[in-house]
Amino acid sequence: MLYGNQIATHHDINYVRYPQSYTRLFRLAYRTITPILLARARTLITGSSFSRREISSFYGYAEDKVLVVPAAVSDDFIPGPTAVNRPKYLLAVSSPAVHKNFRRMIQAFLSLRGHTDLQLHIVGAASALFADPNLQHLACRDPRIRFLGRLSDAELIAQYQGATAFVFPSLYEGFGIPPLEAQACGCPVLAANAASIPEVLQGSALYFDPLDVSHMAAAMQRILLDAPLRKALRVQGLQNVQRFSWELSAQRLSQRIDTLLASDPVQQSKLHVAADSPSGKP
Repeated sequence: MLYGNQIATHHDINYVRYPQSYTRLFRLAYRTITPILLARARTLITGSSFSRREISSFYGYAEDKVLVVPAAVSDDFIPGPTAVNRPKYLLAVSSPAVHKNFRRMIQAFLSLRGHTDLQLHIVGAASALFADPNLQHLACRDPRIRFLGRLSDAELIAQYQGATAFVFPSLYEGFGIPPLEAQACGCPVLAANAASIPEVLQGSALYFDPLDVSHMAAAMQRILLDAPLRKALRVQGLQNVQRFSWELSAQRLSQRIDTLLASDPVQQSKLHVAADSPSGKP
């Protein structure tokens, strides 16, 4: 951060849009450090055009100095073998932070009728920071809701591969890797029509209004009953994932570094790369 000639990364401004998801100290640190970082950065890297606009608008940082370098999914995430008579479940992967919108997702699940054998699997650790008594009360009302905690990559992949559909109800994401992981594993995706999510998933997901519990429930109901739709979303999801790769992202970053060095040869030995820790929790 102290270098005057650097490339920096900033995931998103979630700490501004949904401050209740973060501690006061976290918010204070980011609100203090980020303007200093931006003042010194020749290029800022972020994961989506949405985040580029958000950062530029909030901090008054020139949008043409922000380079979009998307994340990508590990090659370990692949479709599994077709299984018969496996249990039916919807899958969600995240922390129960406020902006992840798990409360409405659970309410939508509980409102479904005619799916007594359907489970909701939730993957991710619930820390004291994100503990919500109301959320816990909702979840305890129905044994079909299962909190699986943190999983290994192999266990997580198995959950993606076996799910009837993946639900991503988040209100705010700078990028959002879990739905891409689900798609890479051949799992159809239901997603919130919010923030960067439509940019990342484009037409490969079934969207819902994340603030409308009944609309979210209707999307769940539709994907559970419509086998051709699930099949189409699997195909479209696998195609969508191909748009992202670490190789392409590395090339994009390398090209920007070359451009910066060529524009100011005197500074070639003084260019530094700094990275923040993503503010959006996976």
